[in-house]
Formats: sequence, structure tokens, C-alpha cells
Amino acid sequence: MVTVLMAICAVAFIFIMYRRAAIDPEEFIASSPFKADLSIGEVHQIATRNGRKEWHLDADSAHYLNAEKKLILQDISMTFFMENQREVLLTARRGVLMTETKNVVVDGDVVLISDEARMTTEKLSYAHESRVLVADSPVNIRGDAYQLTAESMSLDLAGERVEFNGDV
Repeated sequence: MVTVLMAICAVAFIFIMYRRAAIDPEEFIASSPFKADLSIGEVHQIATRNGRKEWHLDADSAHYLNAEKKLILQDISMTFFMENQREVLLTARRGVLMTETKNVVVDGDVVLISDEARMTTEKLSYAHESRVLVADSPVNIRGDAYQLTAESMSLDLAGERVEFNGDV
């Protein structure tokens, strides 16, 4: 009986908290861990250059910080489009998109997947102007017939060239 009563109280408490957030959204936003100017869910952004799609990004949630011109993202999926019509998929738990430069830094279970291989690392950055992905943390790459590890990696998406450094 006590367990049922506690469960009913827990459900009522959760309902009241969500109801209060719906009634007073300013208080809900103020309680956000980020001092964001705008918080939204399910973000989709496409980056184009000269009429050609270079990448698209999806995230479960985003917090925009206007003063810093950046978007803090959660549960990210990015697809990069190569010159030869191939795609490279990137997933990560967290990330930051600098809105003016379109540079992106992601971390947390970072996975990069192409037709030939799958790479894992903890942190990766993308320089939009040069179209280069850089991992300064250790990387592990697996293909159908090989496995490779390195201290760092640089992938030039425009030139389709990969460079590995340190203890390869």
C-alpha cells in the first residue's frame, strides 16, 4: 500500500513540475544548465557553398548562446557530402557549432563512418572553410580487412586525403 501511495505521489509531483514548466516557460528556461538565449529540440541545419550541399546536421536539442555565436548540441548526427557523391556520417553525444564560421567541435563517443571504414575517437573538430576533420585524440579505424590506430588524424574532405600521426 505504501509503495502504491509513493508511486502516485511521484507521478503527481512530475505532472505538477511539467505543468508548471508549460505555464511559466521563462522559469523553465532559467533553470536550464546553459544560459541560452534560445533552447529548442530536434535541430536540422544544412550548409551549402556555391549552391552545393556540403553537410547537414541533426541534433536532439540545441541551446543558442547569442553573445558567443554558438549552438550547443546534444546527440548529433552529421552527414558530409564528398565531391565523388560519397557520404561520411559522423555521430557524437555533444557538440558546439560556431554559427558565424560553421566550424564544429564534437565529443563523446565520436564515430565517423564511410563506405570503407569506421573510425572511433573521443573528440573531433571540423573546419568548415577548409573542409577538414581533425581528431587530436587517439583514433581507432576498422575496415573490412584492416585495423589501424593512431594518436591523431586529419581527414581532408575536399581532397579525400587522410593523414595519421603518432604511433600509427
